[in-house]
Amino acid sequence: MRRRDDGAADEMVSDDTTDNVIHVRFGPGARRRTGAPPAARGADAEGSDAAPRASAPGVPLPCDAAVGALGASRPDPVSGLYTAAEAARLLGLKPSRLRYWARTRFIAPSGGLPGRRRYTFEDLISLRAAKGLLDLGVPLRRMRAPVEALRASLPTLARPVTELRVTQRAGALVVTDEAGTFDPVTGQALLDFRIDALTEAVVRTLHPHPTDAQRRAAYGHYLEGCRLDEDETTQELAVAAYERAIALDPGLSNALTNLGNLSYRRDDVDTAVRWYERALAADPLQPEAMYNLGFVALEAGRWRSAAERFEQTVAIDPGFADAHFNLATAYERLGERARARPHWSAYLDLEPTGPLADHARAQLRS
Repeated sequence: MRRRDDGAADEMVSDDTTDNVIHVRFGPGARRRTGAPPAARGADAEGSDAAPRASAPGVPLPCDAAVGALGASRPDPVSGLYTAAEAARLLGLKPSRLRYWARTRFIAPSGGLPGRRRYTFEDLISLRAAKGLLDLGVPLRRMRAPVEALRASLPTLARPVTELRVTQRAGALVVTDEAGTFDPVTGQALLDFRIDALTEAVVRTLHPHPTDAQRRAAYGHYLEGCRLDEDETTQELAVAAYERAIALDPGLSNALTNLGNLSYRRDDVDTAVRWYERALAADPLQPEAMYNLGFVALEAGRWRSAAERFEQTVAIDPGFADAHFNLATAYERLGERARARPHWSAYLDLEPTGPLADHARAQLRS
């Protein structure tokens, strides 16, 4: 999409899915438009999965939204991304130590964009465990193996990460969830912390409620990001503007979604998903972030997950044409044609012309 100076959007057709991400669009009269169907990606691109899709994540959010309507909620710490300065302040570590640990690949930030790496919440758990071992006098050479084992175990645990507990027994880090204890070693528990306490510390330390002045300033930075993020030559400046916005108002969901879009364009899907999830934690009724998560699932062939996200999107915004199109596509892939048909029809009611409309009519005739 290309944005005009008055804030509305001109349509620009592209074969590159990274140009079709639903941004959040701004300005009087701006509304969603459907681009040409992007080429299918992945191993099945030339096979049965080559059906057209509506736009990928990329439509910016309305820049003329009232400032008072933005940023009312605190973000979800688990889906957040954190600078080195924030991690150091939260955990009481020296920034120089974090830099050393990252340089030696002990604990390096795993989120964010190239050149702008950020710590994920899982990284914070590892840092918190390493800090505990450091306080107990454990040398770095003995920390590496247990901390690496902890990092590897986190994605496989049965409970949500906030329900976990980390202890240190006889030199091993032990993670407990509902499936039991991982790497159990007998001995006195010396290090013991619950992850929910870490989430509370994130909110208390890093995300106090912004003042009205901070929210207004955040919105100004957000508008700056909107002006910059459509031009590839200024996207790094857009990222910086959005990051300034959420530093002042971490619940400004529009900025979070647009950061996700910029990550998606760089093919950093994991980071994009984190931003979209954080946007929904701040504003559960934002249709763009919900749609983008659905599109990511659709691209990955997770048809049921995609359908659920698109159902939520059209429940929030029944006029979201692309969501109806992709919801119908997901149901077709699941073999549930009866559930797909109403959404092909809804798409045609909203967008009666164009190549995607022709595809929808063909599906209804078949």
